[in-house]
Amino acid sequence: MPGKVTSYVLDGLSAIPAEVEVDASSGLPSFTIVGLPDAAVQESRQRVRAAVHNSGYDFPLCRITVNLAPADLRKEGPLFDLPIALSLLLATGQIDSLCQDGLVVLGELSLSGEVKTVRGILPIVRRARGAGYQRFLLPAEGAMEAALVQGTSVFPVSTLRQAVDFLRGDLVIPPLEAPDWTAYGQEPSQVIDFAEIRGQETAKRALEVAVAGNHHLIMVGSPGAGKTMLARRVVTVMPPMTFEEALEVSEVYSICGLLSKEKALLTSRPFRAPHHTTSYAGMVGGGSNPVPGELSLAHHGVLFLDEFPEFRRDVLEALRQPLEDGRVQITRVHGTAVFPAQVMMVAAMNPCPCGFRLDPRRECRCGAGEVRRYWNQVSGPIWDRFDIHLQVPPLSLEELTGDGGGEPSAAIAGRVARCRALEAERYAPFGIRTNAQLGGKLLRRFCALDSSEQAFLRQAADRLLLTARSFDRTLKLARTIADLDSQERIRLVHLAEALQYRGAVDWI
Repeated sequence: MPGKVTSYVLDGLSAIPAEVEVDASSGLPSFTIVGLPDAAVQESRQRVRAAVHNSGYDFPLCRITVNLAPADLRKEGPLFDLPIALSLLLATGQIDSLCQDGLVVLGELSLSGEVKTVRGILPIVRRARGAGYQRFLLPAEGAMEAALVQGTSVFPVSTLRQAVDFLRGDLVIPPLEAPDWTAYGQEPSQVIDFAEIRGQETAKRALEVAVAGNHHLIMVGSPGAGKTMLARRVVTVMPPMTFEEALEVSEVYSICGLLSKEKALLTSRPFRAPHHTTSYAGMVGGGSNPVPGELSLAHHGVLFLDEFPEFRRDVLEALRQPLEDGRVQITRVHGTAVFPAQVMMVAAMNPCPCGFRLDPRRECRCGAGEVRRYWNQVSGPIWDRFDIHLQVPPLSLEELTGDGGGEPSAAIAGRVARCRALEAERYAPFGIRTNAQLGGKLLRRFCALDSSEQAFLRQAADRLLLTARSFDRTLKLARTIADLDSQERIRLVHLAEALQYRGAVDWI
């Protein structure tokens, strides 16, 4: 009778149940795997054969057929090693099939029979739990990820022999206790603070507004003006992630194999700063079996793009739709993978190729044509995606040599947290959390203006040649500024500050 073990196959961020069936019948010795296996799954034959033999079990000299169902879904990776080995032992009567009902099994096998962790344990367990599965037999090294999912019983094993003894009932493995996720925090060595930045008060205020409403921001300034220092401190004023947000971020990192062994849950908001040579797939994700890119790795955090015009044009254009939708959709012949991308994008660029066009102490060596070509690297639609356009001037000698620093991140974070809490409460019935997500009827409802404010905004929109998207983003910015000011209605002063951010560098 064929042995059967339930496992899962990862498809993007989704997970689909997979039945691993093994039939051992009479005939010439062979070992065949069917069900659209990739090269890694085909190589399971050698790993399983050696692991079974080196663990002290009998490997049958007969015709062995492994079926991975559903047969029309491509199977990738080594996560089927342990299910195949256990199914083989079930088919040959070395394990009682009555001991493994309702159990999901994942794991890679070494030649000696050790069970190694695999990528994507957290998203697989979350989806399997949603499908009704509660018991999981997983590699000890990655089992802590699964234990974070409520309502699960996770049994960690380090070797094939332990897994067999557990299924036979000869070994009692207590379910793994869920770790205290609140104990995970940012390491002291990684802590940076806005207090370390001297001057740049306008830039700090703009960043506070951006974080409060989760608005995208681009900074234009000379080399050494502090653009990168400002960007790297954005995460220090963002509110702490909720447990659900931490799970979503950790899922993405689990698929990429970036979760550390000691820390199964990421609780600090991610800060991703890819190099300007990053490829299309590296930025948005891709591959024959799509994996997340930098955009998804920055989910619920900050995506910092330094030297913005130096990125390839197709890479920048690929950001347009994900920034609007908050998700990345990758379509392949066999299906579509969707990855989350709720990010705050911060970009930085020089005002010209040499970088000194706005520096009063240095002479710009660029001609008008060079400057135009440099700026044309950033298309109008991409430029329009940024809610805040910020000019960052070089620091004066007095600011560089003066005593003391600026306002600490904790003080800014307190104001941001109050603003975010107000937004979350206001938009709770509508499924959004920040002002940057406003659109359509909600935008008109929560950004309603009095007659004087309407006249002022119409006049400003006409002078600044605002597009429809820019007009809406100005309203969202004004809403955030009003929330920081604890005002229910948007006033002229809030609109004026929002318009200042929209037209700060458009004239360059």
